[in-house]
Amino acid sequence: MKTLARILAFSTALSSAYALAQTAPALSGVVSSPDEPLMEGVVVSAKKDGGIVTVSVTSDDKGRFTFPAGRLEPGKYTLSIRAMGYEFDGAKNLDLTPGATRDIKLKKSRNVAAQMTNSEWMQSVPGPEDMRAALLDCQTCHTLERVFRSTYDSDTFTQVLTRMANYASESFWLKPQTRPVNRASDPENFRKMADYIASFNLSARETWDYPLKTLPRVKGRGTRAIVTEYDLPRRTIQPHDVVLDKDGIAWYTDFGDQVIGRFDPKTLKHTEIRIPETVANRPTGSLDLELAPDGTFLVGMMNQGAIGQYDPKYDKWKIWHMPPEFNKDNIQINQVTVNHHVDGKVWSNTNDGTGDIYRLDVNTGKYEKYQPLKMLPGGPAANAIYQVSPDSKNNAWLGEFRNNYIGRIDAKTGDVAFYPVPTEKSRNRRGRMDANDVFWFAEYRGNKVGSFDTKTLAIKEWPMASAYSAPYDLVTDKAGEIWSSGMATDRVTRVNPKTGETTEYQLPKPTNVRRVVVDDTGAKPVFWAGSNHGASIVKVEPLD
Repeated sequence: MKTLARILAFSTALSSAYALAQTAPALSGVVSSPDEPLMEGVVVSAKKDGGIVTVSVTSDDKGRFTFPAGRLEPGKYTLSIRAMGYEFDGAKNLDLTPGATRDIKLKKSRNVAAQMTNSEWMQSVPGPEDMRAALLDCQTCHTLERVFRSTYDSDTFTQVLTRMANYASESFWLKPQTRPVNRASDPENFRKMADYIASFNLSARETWDYPLKTLPRVKGRGTRAIVTEYDLPRRTIQPHDVVLDKDGIAWYTDFGDQVIGRFDPKTLKHTEIRIPETVANRPTGSLDLELAPDGTFLVGMMNQGAIGQYDPKYDKWKIWHMPPEFNKDNIQINQVTVNHHVDGKVWSNTNDGTGDIYRLDVNTGKYEKYQPLKMLPGGPAANAIYQVSPDSKNNAWLGEFRNNYIGRIDAKTGDVAFYPVPTEKSRNRRGRMDANDVFWFAEYRGNKVGSFDTKTLAIKEWPMASAYSAPYDLVTDKAGEIWSSGMATDRVTRVNPKTGETTEYQLPKPTNVRRVVVDDTGAKPVFWAGSNHGASIVKVEPLD
């Protein structure tokens, strides 16, 4: 009987432990510092030793952080935090058991500048707004901290800026690529910008002689989210566009290599599919990745001068090469469209200085060229096109990137029209057409997100919560809320267009975000993006 009793007691203990593991938080605690006994808005991250997954949560108004049950399995972890002006005070290692608790102590950081985002540097720098805004282009390849910490004087910076202007768009600080055709040769063309940078960097001073302005930590609704980061196998992978297929598999374009990637977040299996290289001695990498209704992917192959179609079912590529008269060394096909089921035509744009738009007939392989920027004051020299999106009739809608226009090319007649966005110099970047033919677009310099009703021609705009957020892209969920992010704040922004309420979710580390996508198949929307300079895929799950 005693043996039976021991067995029953042991079984009961095992059952209780199992129940605890299934219901109790995987890890919880309170974040504090000598200045703030209860710290709200601190991101707490846990990464299992030897793993590729980092899970992060944010402390609430009582300083409490909670990793829900099932989000962290038992094992050895390394903890980290993100809170402007603070750093970890104490051991970061943790041997996690079910239902563990661990309070986190923070101390003041001695190097606040190392924690600043691009947005915070732009808020801090003195000078006229047009010069500040010019710094936005620097964050395409690296952080603005590099610019502010530099010790180059104006003469040296004219040479540096000349060299950088001749790097391909696909470049970043770990993998620069040279353009096949120089865009700049005379350093004096960069003298004004070089003078400006030398006026605020460390070329003539030991430290910055202006205050460093930082963003407040997120609070309230912004603390209610779980962020999961999945590391990719090489540091040089640039996941530019991330999209999800019907099975929840994340696919991405590598901005610096002839690859599209496939990542299964359930099994953590990662696969790379090589994109055929069509032209030797040109920069590699691709930008836009679009999932077509038939399950194939279309890819904008950038300097390779082609549009690619990948069929995952048969693991086959089809490449539509541009004809020689269009396929010059400075060609750069960025965006592609996938409404070719309407009329067999795919729209694409270029970033070669002309602003030309091309339309591909997928049945014949023939390309047509359109030159819509000739309609605008100053023509291609004063304007540029970044985005092309199709409506339900496969008309092309354009996001103009130097000024503040939305454009349209009629699919049947070829007629062109442009409509000004109210915010001057909005620099409209990526955009999406919804099922109601409303064109949603991100205002990169305007620091807003906007909508353009293609039927009524009505335009609406909503400001981002933080200055200089530099929103690159946006998407709407099934409830009508807007999701956006960019290269500057390391935050995901959620906007209720009816009320104007804006929520920001802090990402755990510097995250250069380009394309964004929302998985709407569950009860709550789930945000996905690539960290273009961080070689990871990021998922944000709001808890409300």
